[in-house]
Amino acid sequence: MRTLSLSLLLPLAFSACKKEAVYEPVCTEPTAVSCFDDLLIDLSLQDAVSGGRVTNTPDGDGWVSTVDATAGGFGNSANNPWVYVKFTDEGLARVDITDEDALDSMEWHLAARRFILRLNSGASGPSCVQAAAIANGDYTALSAADAEGATFFADDYYTESCDMINDSSGLPGSPQVALAPWWSYPGCVATTDVPFIVRLDSGRQLKLIVDQYYGSGQEQCNSQGAPGNDGGEYTLRWSFVD
Repeated sequence: MRTLSLSLLLPLAFSACKKEAVYEPVCTEPTAVSCFDDLLIDLSLQDAVSGGRVTNTPDGDGWVSTVDATAGGFGNSANNPWVYVKFTDEGLARVDITDEDALDSMEWHLAARRFILRLNSGASGPSCVQAAAIANGDYTALSAADAEGATFFADDYYTESCDMINDSSGLPGSPQVALAPWWSYPGCVATTDVPFIVRLDSGRQLKLIVDQYYGSGQEQCNSQGAPGNDGGEYTLRWSFVD
């Protein structure tokens, strides 16, 4: 009778014991976006698909992803669509969808155009993606434990009468989105190093931080208040925390 060696049996045993993580969905069906008509106008949503480049570089257990959300450059964003992306095990993936169709789709998690990052939830989209800002948190040390007790927010930036709630930047047309704490405005778009825990509609969670908004010159903005170059060339660091 032929027997298998211990060296062959051990991998089989470990494989049999290993189970894939099971997540409890937060939502499974789309919900109508509130203030739909106002949103189309206030955020200059387009019936077009963005060709903004998305790249991924492995970073330990996570990724460093770049997103071209320059939207035609300064002063031209109102005539250009948003870039839509979703978080996957293979990196950040672009979702080719128009702004208008995105309001009925759960396929995307995050949308970017210039300095605004929208989540697919609340006023921004029909899904239930939410984020919790971890004040004074260290991105590298963040884990699933940091989500316990954290307060998660959807993108709710309209009043009941559909008046848009602006963030504290003082810039026009800048809604109070859940990810707004990633930046401040000392005369340029400065990164704050505030990390987030993002909860997807699937129930899966990830940590996220915006490292750069400018293609170059982010440090001079952060330290001197002088704008960098190529605004909207995001560098994002993120990793699933399950």
